[in-house]
Amino acid sequence: MSSHARGLLLLVLVTAIWGSTFAVVKELGELLPPPVLIAWRFLIAALALLPALALTRRPAPPTHPPTRPLWRDGLILGAWLLAGYGTQTIALQTTGANRAAFFTALSVVLVPLWLTLAQRRPLPLALWLALPLAVAGLALLSWEGGALVVGDAWALACAVTYAGFIITLERMAARHQALRFTFAQLLAVTLLAWGWALLAAPAQLWPPAAAWGPLLYLGVAATALTTLLQTVGQRSVSAAEASLIYALEPVAAALFSFLLIQERVGLRGALGGLLVVGATVLSQRAEGNAHLEAPAPQAED
Repeated sequence: MSSHARGLLLLVLVTAIWGSTFAVVKELGELLPPPVLIAWRFLIAALALLPALALTRRPAPPTHPPTRPLWRDGLILGAWLLAGYGTQTIALQTTGANRAAFFTALSVVLVPLWLTLAQRRPLPLALWLALPLAVAGLALLSWEGGALVVGDAWALACAVTYAGFIITLERMAARHQALRFTFAQLLAVTLLAWGWALLAAPAQLWPPAAAWGPLLYLGVAATALTTLLQTVGQRSVSAAEASLIYALEPVAAALFSFLLIQERVGLRGALGGLLVVGATVLSQRAEGNAHLEAPAPQAED
């Protein structure tokens, strides 16, 4: 198998695992408060990434050291990540997993829109086409799932915060070695989430026995493992190809939501989801590639 084909398969696997997390988090949210869930998920992920970090060859000192220390950039990205995971976890308490996935996918559309408006440039044609597609898709998804609920607003907030994370990551990724920068982000989320958990749910910090399996899956497979697989996969896959694969994440979420928790998508919902996926693909033609749930910058050779 060629390295390109292997890279494509790895990214498909990453997308499938990410898609499964919506159903898992929704079920786990019935056992744990959002900050406690996130705190344990990222603590497990950081611990799981430690062996890979220890085995990584230490890079040579840069000729021009970064102007910003690793911990500071990691803390900033960690705050964006916590906002994204926090709003997503809260959203899943009151809205469906497949519906939240398609709402969250809007972050891929918001990134080029955000950058275009910030730079005061005219909207490219691809964005003019993507925005009404996304709005129509969300309207159909909402129609299918009944009246809008508070979780939908949290899911939209998640899309906005993930877009902020993606833009900030793009500006910072080149300053630091990829794996160490990823670990710094995971550690920052862990510390911030534990602070949130201690304030919001001090009596519910220890998970019940039924929560440990899903937590281990989220921490090890859906966070640490996907970080490594994405790092390897994107070495041999172009940004355009990767973005097309990542656009299928909400489709995977809808499939896993049906298989794991029996959430169904009707005809209107399926059409709405298809429009959202189409909007995310179109938006990639407007401004590079980005992914809504990728805590790791692309690896360095």
